[in-house]
Amino acid sequence: MTDMPHYRMYVDGTWCDTTESIEVRSPATGQLVATVAYGDTATVEEAVAAAKAAHERGVWRSMPPNDRADVLDAIADNLAARSEQLTALQVNENGATVRGAGAFLIGYAIAHLKYFAQLARTYPFEISGPLCESPTLSAGITIKDPIGVCAGIIPWNFPLLLAVWKLGPALAAGNTIVLKPDDHTPLTLLELARAADEVGLPAGVLNIVTGPGPVVGARLAEHPDVRKVAFTGSTEVGKSVMRAAADNVKNVTLELGGKGANIVLDDADIDLAVDGALFGFLLMSGQACESGTRLLIHQSLHDEFVRHLVTRAQTLVMGDPMSPATDLGPLISAKQKARVEKYIALGQEEGCTLAFQGVIPVDEALAEGHWVAPTILTDATNDMRVAREEIFGPVLVVMRYQDEDEAISFANDSEYGLSAGVWSADPARALAVARRLESGTVWINDWHMVNATYPFGGVKQSGLGRELGPDALDEYTESKFVHLDLSNDRSKRVYGVVVSAPIPNV
Repeated sequence: MTDMPHYRMYVDGTWCDTTESIEVRSPATGQLVATVAYGDTATVEEAVAAAKAAHERGVWRSMPPNDRADVLDAIADNLAARSEQLTALQVNENGATVRGAGAFLIGYAIAHLKYFAQLARTYPFEISGPLCESPTLSAGITIKDPIGVCAGIIPWNFPLLLAVWKLGPALAAGNTIVLKPDDHTPLTLLELARAADEVGLPAGVLNIVTGPGPVVGARLAEHPDVRKVAFTGSTEVGKSVMRAAADNVKNVTLELGGKGANIVLDDADIDLAVDGALFGFLLMSGQACESGTRLLIHQSLHDEFVRHLVTRAQTLVMGDPMSPATDLGPLISAKQKARVEKYIALGQEEGCTLAFQGVIPVDEALAEGHWVAPTILTDATNDMRVAREEIFGPVLVVMRYQDEDEAISFANDSEYGLSAGVWSADPARALAVARRLESGTVWINDWHMVNATYPFGGVKQSGLGRELGPDALDEYTESKFVHLDLSNDRSKRVYGVVVSAPIPNV
């Protein structure tokens, strides 16, 4: 224990400790990875006060966007220089496979932060309006101001990546921010703070506070000095964040649960769609809200498709997430393991057929891990709980459909609307189906391809607002219109143009 790393919180440019700490344990082995200082409402008050003071001083928001972009680039470069360390840390704290963590969780986080740096250089923070002659000679400017103090509440499945989705646009727009990581996965976020500190991000601009969600997260959501809160997590908790934010009419972005419908049309390439279906529901061992967990197969392909699906699933390797040969890691906790196992049993009670269930690791070193084997349930109907509720584990529910209208009806008959997919050899046909799906993202012949340049978010109970793309900066700015009345001075020079138009008779 004397050599066990201990992480402190990062508030107002300093590392601060607390009397209470929590343990971070590997979900694959149960071994202790690190201890972490554990915050409370007092720590939240300190962090919000620091963020507010930094915003009011203008140390960040008054910096030219190009200069802010340079700092974001420097943070990304610092993270890239230690990517191997961050990958190992991510594997140890949340059980991601080393391949998935390196390429997706860490690699995407760095690339997306680079994208937001570039967006800061090109985003229209000021837009000059046209010259108007009626009802009076005038012109105007739309200014995109930073909101102020923002808060980001981060889940455990993709902690660094989803922190960047909040920190990136917030800082690019000139805001300050307080991030709250999940108890299971605070380490990569605290390394993010270290990277920012080392490149000279001004004190108070970024603050990271650990602590229990019902205490730290709730206080951030309701805090009167926090003007924007971005949350990624379950729909149930998202609703509580929204309620807490309502008291001071706080700006809210919510990326919540999902039950992605993955539609295989009758002309689909079976081999391609089989691999896509497996990837769609097994990324991060099914612990991704945009996973394709409902597989809708045309009745003419169903039996053959399921045979191929099971055969392909049998080749997947579950085991030590640090091994490059491993395809699937553990679930995050014993609680999540028990939840998923209950759904697997429930599906069979509801009438599903257990078409496939993999084998959990037998390695003694992994005996304390939270393992649930990939599971495929067929003969499902859309009214079953396993087809309607988010399971958040490696469980695929398979349904038959007769025609496109029925497939679209099944897909849209859900309280969720985060993701969907269509597999077809005919792009025009697939696009026509995609247009009818009620979902924030629809992939055609792909899944999980999240592009930083395009908006990401849900409809219905899958959330509010958008992350990524220029839409993300829209979420972290307030539009202010400045009206210039020119009627009393026709020779005023506006935007380099001499105004000489006659004043209309009114």
